Amino acid sequence: MRYEYKTESTCSQIIRFDINDDIITNVEFVGGCNGNLKAIATLVEGMSVEEIEKKLLGNTCGRRPTSCTDQLAIAVRKAYNSIKNS
Repeated sequence: MRYEYKTESTCSQIIRFDINDDIITNVEFVGGCNGNLKAIATLVEGMSVEEIEKKLLGNTCGRRPTSCTDQLAIAVRKAYNSIKNS
């Protein structure tokens, strides 16, 4: 299932990814630091929601209370919960 998440307080505006059970693939960031976000997408390819949360949740960027990676962790959990509850 393809999922799209509108980010908050980050340079990237949207995160898109596929979720199958709790495995995340095909992560794509719209906006933000292109090279860094391509690397993040590659690094999390095939990870579970829990693995992504464990590594990325709570990560901040500068003075912001969040980051693109934190937003990714939030997005994958929301996607997983919406699938689980439907």
